[in-house]
Amino acid sequence: MLRSCCLLLAALTLLSACSLHQPQRVALPAALPEHYLEQTAQQRATAAPQRWWLSFHDPRLNRLMDELFAESLELEQAFARLEQSRALLRSADSGRYPTLNLEAQRGRSSQPQFIGELNGATWQVAAAAAFEIDLWGRLAARSDAARKDLAAGFEDLKTLYLSLSAQLADLYYLAVAQRARIELTEQSVVSFADTVALVESRYRQGLVPAIDVYQARQNLTAARAERHQSEADLALAEHAIAVLIGRYPDRDSAGALQILPTTMQAFPLGLPSELIAARPDLSATLRRVEAADAGIAAAIAERFPRINLIGNYGRSHQETSIGLIEGNFWNLLGQLSMPLIDAGRRKAEVVRSRAVLREAVARYQQQVLQAFREVEDALAENRQTELRIEQLAQTEVATAATLRLSLDRYLSGLTDYLPVLTAQRAHFDTRNRLLSARQQLISARIGLARALGGNWMNETIEQRLHIAKAKNHE
Repeated sequence: MLRSCCLLLAALTLLSACSLHQPQRVALPAALPEHYLEQTAQQRATAAPQRWWLSFHDPRLNRLMDELFAESLELEQAFARLEQSRALLRSADSGRYPTLNLEAQRGRSSQPQFIGELNGATWQVAAAAAFEIDLWGRLAARSDAARKDLAAGFEDLKTLYLSLSAQLADLYYLAVAQRARIELTEQSVVSFADTVALVESRYRQGLVPAIDVYQARQNLTAARAERHQSEADLALAEHAIAVLIGRYPDRDSAGALQILPTTMQAFPLGLPSELIAARPDLSATLRRVEAADAGIAAAIAERFPRINLIGNYGRSHQETSIGLIEGNFWNLLGQLSMPLIDAGRRKAEVVRSRAVLREAVARYQQQVLQAFREVEDALAENRQTELRIEQLAQTEVATAATLRLSLDRYLSGLTDYLPVLTAQRAHFDTRNRLLSARQQLISARIGLARALGGNWMNETIEQRLHIAKAKNHE
């Protein structure tokens, strides 16, 4: 009899690997392109950059990145979420193994009998075990779904590293651009002030009308107003950098660099076929598709019988007024539970799970298209901004010559002050636009690096997880 039970148990355990649902393969929305649409001939199809910010050769930025990765509270939240997913996986896995509990009880009783009261004292100690035979793969599917969710959480963490590093670099060079703009405004204020002094001197000599003085002051006050806006924008950027790296808002974390770096060449792109593997957000979404697929298997298995094995073994001791009963005891129970009527609840859950999977697949396919769009948009912005800088540089030369000639003609008495006023404003605006374009090109380079993804953060994440695991074991 015991041999037959063991053989039956072994057969049921083997059957527990069965699943009533075949995993679905996820197709891409369309065939991958052979090359990027906006790729230029100069852009190499070599591997995309890893720690791309090192290309700026800025030690201050490098230190800020290190501090960001060590102190960011957003990263701390992400690591905590990852630990929650890991705990949920352990909890799901535990359902596939037997449970063993130690149970004990002690009590006294008194009951009336024909010959008087029956008094007694009892105690009992037993080991109780239970095990569900996963005949249809329900527990395995739930465990697999939790494992995929954990993998998705890891990819989410990598995505956050990409996002925060790009955000920090963007803010850093925005602050640099604002300082450069303040310096440009100061230079213009000095130049405009010199012009105002010259015009006022000519006015006192009766050589020019009063309107020339007012027009000269107009450009001076406008430039001073520009400085206040730049100061406000600089403060906002510096505050944001401090909070991003886990500090209270300050004006010191971002440093004091005032010159935008010479823009490096555009990053190499890699092949379009490599983008999907390089984008952790796509990997996270794909893992969630797989988790949704496992959810269907679990929902289907819920509609089939469950088999549980329950047993305990222990010793009991019972003292009564008529004698002592003491000895070992054991029992083994096979329990079958089969759903019969549930008003369609389990069937509805299967339908819902399939719809969840369809939604997840469509979301993944949409994000693939969006990822390629982000790369193409970044490439277009990089190229067009480069061309815009070339044109603005030529415009700056032209406006400088126009300003010089208009001022010479004004001082020679050949024109009134309006051409000088217009030339001053045009030259200042052009230099300001050129500065903005250079900062925009740096931002476009950063956006391209973010769009290309990467796995440069893997080692950093593993080190931090290892340290956290060691602390948990202390």
